[in-house]
Formats: sequence, structure tokens, C-alpha cells
Amino acid sequence: MSRLQNPPEIDSADTVFCTGVRWFAGPDQWVSEEPRILIRSAAVLVLLSAATLSIFAVQPPSPASFGVRIENTWIPMKDGIRLAATLYMPDGAKVSERFPALLEYHPYRKNDATASRDYGLYAYFARRGYVCARVDIRGFGSSEGVAPDREYSEQEQFDGLQILTWLAHQPWSNGNVGMMGISWSGFNSLQLAMRNPPELKAVLAVDATAQLFHDDVHYIDGMAHIDEFELSMDMAPGMTGAADYTLDERVLGPRFDAPPWSLLYLKYQHDGPFWRSPVRPLSEIKVPCFLIGGLLDGYRDSIPAMLEQTKAPIKAIIGPWNHTFPHDAVPGPQIEWRDQAVRWWDYWLKGRDTGVLQDPRLIIYMQHWHPPDPNLENVPGEWRREDGWPPKNLQNTTLFLQHNHTLADSRGESGFHQLRYIPSVGVESGFWWGELLGDPRPVDAFSLVYDSAPLKEEVAILGDPTALLQSSATAPLADWFVRLSDVSPDGTVTQITGAGLNGAQRESMSEPRDLQPGKTYALEITMHLTSWVFPKGHRIRLAISNALWPMMLPTPYSMTSSLELGGAKSSRLVLPVVPVQGASVPTFARPEPSEERKDIKSIGYPWPGEWTVERDESHQKATVRWKGKAETDYPWGKEIDYENLTYDADDSHPDLCSVRGEAESIFALKGRELRWRGHLSVTTDQKNFYYKYTRELLKDGQMVKQKTWQETIPRDHQ
Repeated sequence: MSRLQNPPEIDSADTVFCTGVRWFAGPDQWVSEEPRILIRSAAVLVLLSAATLSIFAVQPPSPASFGVRIENTWIPMKDGIRLAATLYMPDGAKVSERFPALLEYHPYRKNDATASRDYGLYAYFARRGYVCARVDIRGFGSSEGVAPDREYSEQEQFDGLQILTWLAHQPWSNGNVGMMGISWSGFNSLQLAMRNPPELKAVLAVDATAQLFHDDVHYIDGMAHIDEFELSMDMAPGMTGAADYTLDERVLGPRFDAPPWSLLYLKYQHDGPFWRSPVRPLSEIKVPCFLIGGLLDGYRDSIPAMLEQTKAPIKAIIGPWNHTFPHDAVPGPQIEWRDQAVRWWDYWLKGRDTGVLQDPRLIIYMQHWHPPDPNLENVPGEWRREDGWPPKNLQNTTLFLQHNHTLADSRGESGFHQLRYIPSVGVESGFWWGELLGDPRPVDAFSLVYDSAPLKEEVAILGDPTALLQSSATAPLADWFVRLSDVSPDGTVTQITGAGLNGAQRESMSEPRDLQPGKTYALEITMHLTSWVFPKGHRIRLAISNALWPMMLPTPYSMTSSLELGGAKSSRLVLPVVPVQGASVPTFARPEPSEERKDIKSIGYPWPGEWTVERDESHQKATVRWKGKAETDYPWGKEIDYENLTYDADDSHPDLCSVRGEAESIFALKGRELRWRGHLSVTTDQKNFYYKYTRELLKDGQMVKQKTWQETIPRDHQ
């Protein structure tokens, strides 16, 4: 059977074919399944379509019918560079059998760093008749070449198109390729889908976004952000591939000398061509996309955007998870998603009708109240379906900020509230939007806080809460942050969601402009996607601040901000209220045990690690220290990874802040020990960022290579 990718809309003049549970409209050059029933009237289609599922059985997903065989190979690029690929193959297949390919493509070192994870993931699909290709991008891991000068480069995408063509033309291939992955590999899956290459028939992207400036980890909500990712990615280009970790200068030299990406990103401090060049409009995607996200993941906003803007078939699941796959997510509930992935791949890559087109477009977890707990194992709540976006029966409910620090449905008295800017406020609200937190009342104490009356009944929200503020500042640059929380009767506060706005980007993220001190601006701050049921008797809280450190680097001016209340332009909160009871969905299966490689053992993972906050009250300074560690035993040796970050803020001198970090990877190999190190320092004054990065390689304790990049970069509305 062959399928058309983009059939036109059916009208009354079209010829329609009934083909199993599939429907195609003419013209005659379309190829359909056999046998087919020719129906000349679209009216007959309307009469029959309701009975289709009962007449024609939906096919079950492919069973686990094969063993697993691993092959390592090279994929040649047109410029002579070879990319390293590991193929997870169905073992025991007949000579005549052909299989679709699933590609995951990123820089995270397939032969050591992700080897254990990859096997557990791709053995599942290989046993069900898929060839899974894990490919290192050029210049990383075992692939040849020099790393591109940035993430999601033109070179990365050009190579990706060649990989798709190579996979589609292998002797074992049926010609159909899917792309999948989490985070980076989810990002580039969407980016290549935007190019609509003929070999790419479907995508499965987990925790991914196409908004690089606003969403990615370098400028969250448009404000400068530095975290553990910079440490690992700045060191990674200088490392050679497992298991030989060659020190051959022809391989090592160009990699080691590749400039750190964090230096480049610090030069592009607002949106524009640099950030937009890797992506195209979501509306241009014609490739079917299965999207999985988490309400504790920083990239979750991309899923509603794709539901609204992408015309290709979309299926989405959003759980209460963090930046992980749903089968091993913390917090839970964990679910098995790979069975849903097989249904998806079977339909688009094998031509098996598994019923995925009858699935809800979106299944999302409605979170219920829970006390603040960074170690929560399972979020209470239930799954519900939505067949479009925005959600059905959504009603935007407005609450106005009152002079007595309450929220009410009337505008109230006119007035102003003022807030002195304290740069070190925010650590209790997390390192990015969405992680599980303790009680955020220490942040609330230095914020403007507005609480509703105790609720007379449960209130459910689903979507993007929005704060519409009338505000001014006494400085030419200020940031605003809003946080939505649930206040229980005993005073405990659970933060639900929030967002920030760089005041200079109030009108345009690509053309920032100074604030006029003292002038009141209308600021619209759309918070990140959430779901929540506020219990009866609880209060809804909106908290507003001008700092959220160390998530965002502080703005450099001492100042006071002012908030306008009451009157025609009263500041207000808009909540996306939905019925408490939504449409139910079938129960997800519990996760199946993942197969493990017995020759690799891992302990720990650097993130989320451990962190502490120290405050020097006499000098009005604060320090946050973070550290993480991981160990892995391989057949060829042992790897130990250390990372740490130190953030400093000075409340009396907002212009003086710093981020200092170190990463070290130690490889204890047969007859030698190699240590790759990276040292990052970013300090500020009112006008500049002062950047320094040093990359080092030691063999048996002796320095082999060292290189430093140091530069002064003007602050551009950050």
C-alpha cells in the first residue's frame, strides 16, 4: 500500500474510496489499499463514516517479534566527512523483509554518554520491526569533523538531510524514515520537519521547542540565563570519541580549539536572524508530529503552539513530568509511551492502521493541589482529552489587583503599589520554570502579593494564565516576573507556574528599547502552560517581582517599580478556567521494564544535583552554590563527571553579579588517565559582560592542552 501525504479537502464532487478504515478522495492517480470500494457520492461517505470503526477492525501495533542486533557504521557526507552511527537492527528477519528507520541525531556521545539509555530505548522498537539509527552530529563523539559553531546550525541540518536519504536507501529499508528524540534531538526533529524532506514521513518529539530565543536555555523568556548546560556543552567539543579517546592532534586539535558556544550566545542578546535562522514557521510543517511534553519542562509551550499553527496531523501527550521520557519520569505518574509510539510509527511508516487518527489530539494531565515538595513522587490528578486548542469550554476569568493586596472581580479603588528592586530575590522559585519546589514564601516576602478570597468551590485552569500589568520603573531597564500559586488554609504555598518579561522587550523581542523612567507601560506577561485544580477554601495568589535570580541574571540598576491599581487600566490576572471534570481517556499502561546493557553501570546524573544559598546580611550579598556528580563503568574503563556553579549577587550594587562554573570528566582507562576540564566565568558591571572560558586536557596529571577565550561584551538591554 502507498499513501498520499497531503490529500486535499473532500467536497461533494470528489470520488471517494473506502479502503479498510482509511478514506481517500480522488483523483484517480491516488493509490489506495486493495481491495477498494468505489463510492461516487460524498453523501454516502457521510452515512458510512460513522460505522467505519465497527465494520473494519483496527490493526494492533507490531508485536515484539525480533531479536536485537547492533551494528556500528559510517554515514558519508558529501564533503567527505563521515558521521558515526549505531544501528539497532531487528534480528532474525527474513532476507526479503524491509523495515522503516527511526533516527535520533544529536551531539551527546552515543558510544559512552548515552549508550546505556540508547539500548534500553531502541531495543524496544527494534524488536517490533524498526531499524533505529543513533547518530552523533559532526565533530562530537565518534563522528568525524569539527563541531559546528553553534547549536542547530545550517551544517547540522544539511547533514541531517543526507542522513535521511542514506537511511531511506539502505538494502534493509522500506524507504520510510521517522525522526525522534528528547530535547536536542526533539528540537532538530522539528527543524528538519520544517524542511519537509521526502524521506521523512513522521516525527516524535519529546520536550522540544522551535522557539530558540524565548524558550531555550540561553535566554529564558528573553532574559540571560546560565546553567549546567553551558558547562557540559562548552567542554564537549574538545573531547574525542570512545573508546579510544585519541590524542592524535589531527583529530583532537581542531576539536579542542573550537570556540565555546556560550561566548557566541552572549553576543546575541535579543531575538533576530541569528536565533530564527534554524527554524521556519510552524505552519510550514507538513510532516505528521507526535509531541510529548511535561508540565515541569521548560519547553512545554511549544505543544499548544503547534496544535494551533501546524496543519499536519498532530497527536500530543502532556504529563506532570520534568525533562525526561514518561516511562522513567520523576515525578509521576509514569506511563508507558513506547507502545503509543509504535502505534504512531506503524501507521505512518508501515501503513498499518492502528487507529491513531481516531485518538484525541491532546491528552493532558490535570494536576490537583499538593503541598510544596521537591521530592514528590507522584502528582495527584487525572488525564483528560482535548480535541483542539484552546480547550473546549474555556472561559477567561479576570481578577483585578486590589489596593488591599487582594484579587477580586471588580476593578476597585485607584492607587499605586511600589516595590524596591532586590537583585538576589528568587532562588526558592527554581532554576527554570517548572521544576518541583519547596515553599516559595521567601520569594513572596520580597514581592507584591495579591490573594483571592477563599474559594467557594473548586476552580480548574488549563492553559496560559496572563498578567496584564500597568507598571513603571525608575530605571531605563527592568525585568518583571509573575508567579501563580495556590495558598492552602494553613498558609502553605505551592507555586504553579509563572513567566518573566524583559521590560526593554515589551513591544518587540528583536528591537528592545530603554524604558522611560517613571512612565507607565502596559505589560502583558503570558505565563507558561499549566493545569491545576484549586480546592474549595484555598486562595489564588499572584506574586510580582523584578528579580528571579539565579534563574535570570539581574538587571544592573538600583530602582523602584510601581504598579497601577484600579481605574480603566487596572492591573489584572486572567485565568483560563475550564470545567473541573473533563472528557476522560483510556488508562495508559504502566511502564514496561527497559532492557539493560549489562556491560555498562551508571550511578547518578549531574542534574538536578544539590544546591545551597548563603546570605551575607551585613554586606547585602548572596551566593548560590550548585554541584552535581555522575559515575559510569564501561568495558574499557571508568568515567567520573563533576560539575559545579557559583552564582553571586550584590543587592547594594545590582550591576555586579557573577556566574562561575567548572566541569571535569575523568576517564580512567587501561594504562592512562585523561581529564577534560572546563572553567567558565561571566561577571558584569553596568555596561558589560566580562567573559572567560578555559578548556584543559590532562594526561596522567600532566597538562597536554589548554586554551582560553576571554572577551568583553557590551550589555544589550540585559
